[in-house]
Amino acid sequence: MEFLPIFVALRDQRVVVAGGSAMAVAKIKLLLKTKARIFVFACKPAGALVDWHRQGLLSLYNRDLEADDLKGARLVYAAHDLPEDNARVSGLARAAGVLINVADDMDRSDFITPAVVDRDPVVVAIGTEGASPILARSIKAKIEALLPLTISALAKQAAALRPRVKKLSEFSIRLGFWRRFFDSAGVGLDKSDFYGVRVPDERQINALLEDQAPALVRRGHVTFVGAGPGDPGLLTLKARQALDQADVVIHDRLVSAEILDLARREATLLNVGKKGHGASTSQSEINSLIQDSALAGHVVVRLKGGDPSVFGRLDEEIDACVTRGIPWSVIPGITAASASAAAIGCSLSQRGRNTEIAFLTGHAMGGFADQDWQRLSKNDQVAAIYMGRRAARFVQGRLLMHGADPETPVSGIASASMPNQKAFVTTLGKLAETLEDDPATDPLMLLYGLRPSPELNLTFLDHTLEACHGAS
Repeated sequence: MEFLPIFVALRDQRVVVAGGSAMAVAKIKLLLKTKARIFVFACKPAGALVDWHRQGLLSLYNRDLEADDLKGARLVYAAHDLPEDNARVSGLARAAGVLINVADDMDRSDFITPAVVDRDPVVVAIGTEGASPILARSIKAKIEALLPLTISALAKQAAALRPRVKKLSEFSIRLGFWRRFFDSAGVGLDKSDFYGVRVPDERQINALLEDQAPALVRRGHVTFVGAGPGDPGLLTLKARQALDQADVVIHDRLVSAEILDLARREATLLNVGKKGHGASTSQSEINSLIQDSALAGHVVVRLKGGDPSVFGRLDEEIDACVTRGIPWSVIPGITAASASAAAIGCSLSQRGRNTEIAFLTGHAMGGFADQDWQRLSKNDQVAAIYMGRRAARFVQGRLLMHGADPETPVSGIASASMPNQKAFVTTLGKLAETLEDDPATDPLMLLYGLRPSPELNLTFLDHTLEACHGAS
């Protein structure tokens, strides 16, 4: 981030606006929603500024801004039509040590004004760091559609109740009240939307205040969540909700940074990634982390790339929970095979071609994984081979040894679903050769028996173009 999003207290604070343009009017419309004292300096003020001055909403001076006008100012807005006028105001503000926003000039701005969803006292600010105000307004419109006006009334009611709730004897009882209050209003943590928000009436509030039950001591819980192939847009709604509620997120290296950013800011993120022939966290260490975090009362998300039940050692980690009496649940995710097939526009199954699909791993505990090569070598077989980059030559040799056709197509998809996704298509006979010069280490899925749809404009690995053209 270039700009830190913050909320500035402006009650009774001096805010200065230099310029009388339409941009100045737009800035002041937002400032008028605050409790700031607004001072406008403009030789040719827009009509709206004159009207607001007459209504006593701001102080208007028909002259240019001078250095003394900035004494005691909290913020300054420069909103002249001419860039040179804004540059002069910027120099004055910098000399006075006052933060300034210059209209349409990010280089001279110390702060920016976001698009705002106003459900006072609930305020949502959306910024794009000046990249696209239109995009910010589009996002604002979508959020406004999600937040009903009743959110404002509910928040105001909560603020009014705070003195009464403070009189409750213990912290745990006060916490219990607030959890029951928001649950009764329809905005508990387990709710996926705000459409059912309602404001409790006085009778309901009195009943909640009379209920002196403390908040239940939260028991630790582990949710095994499939993070999908990497694109945060492919996360399930349940996965997003789990990340919203997690105290601790224990994740693999295959989980993208974009997905980790969706965890709530207060959550502890623990990277336990394993890398072939590289630094790794042992499974026993991972099991202990899961157990210790849950037994400490935390809500734990064990976040795994793809689907946790596909080559994710899910059973071992569930067993670690069961042995310590820790409650657990599983949220499936989109596995890499599905994402890779989608990336090349292919179906994993096709009537008249294959009636089964093999999900294989290139590696087992003792080295390369052995398979039923005799069956896989038959015509029209389709297999999704996980962790196949280093095992490619081994897989190729075993299949050819058992009579597989060297011309069988093999598609490879690296970082499926991500912006840096790349693909290749080759044949079984050229598979090892195709990958030999590839220095990449990103996740690679091999789809044996499939070739990309010719209608797709794919980004291919540079050194495999010849192989791609030869096999298409």
